[in-house]
Amino acid sequence: MNLPNKLTVSRFVLTAFFLWAMFWPWEIPFRYTLALLLFSVASITDFLDGRIARSRNLITNFGKLMDPLADKILTCSAFIAFVESTHLRAGAPVKLAAWMVVIIVARELAITGLRLLAASKNIVLAAERYGKHKTISQIVAIIALLVVDACHEWPTALENFLTPWAPQFTIIMLWVTVALTALSGMIYLWRNRALYLDDV
Repeated sequence: MNLPNKLTVSRFVLTAFFLWAMFWPWEIPFRYTLALLLFSVASITDFLDGRIARSRNLITNFGKLMDPLADKILTCSAFIAFVESTHLRAGAPVKLAAWMVVIIVARELAITGLRLLAASKNIVLAAERYGKHKTISQIVAIIALLVVDACHEWPTALENFLTPWAPQFTIIMLWVTVALTALSGMIYLWRNRALYLDDV
């Protein structure tokens, strides 16, 4: 297994540890800081595996399948986890609405289905610019949610600095993410409509 594929597999492992940090029933010191660290490292592997694979000509069928799957499992797991975690805590500064996550997950499932359909016809659908912007916005929104939850675990001066504006920034990023996710999905489905409308 080459290095990019190892990084891809590590993202699955990091996702499991991220969820453990979020929901382990016993007290974990710096729980949200640990979750923030794990998610950030997983996001970095997302950036590195594709870049290394392209620069060293290490692109494999395993990577083509598992890299986008690992990305979707990481981000969707995080968003779903936040629906539960932010509603379990009465004092959570930002509560993630379930309908937002439904849109995000539905988009990812639809595009995954489209790519599988294309693959069955020996067509490779490349990622588009809107999709890349969507991924970046999702990662930023998740990191913002984690920072809001983790800042009370940090020194008082840093907590006081973040508390006034971090929740507002997080809410804005969530709305931007939902909008970009829905828009990028609709554009992708429309541009590739010939794949699923050719025999209607």
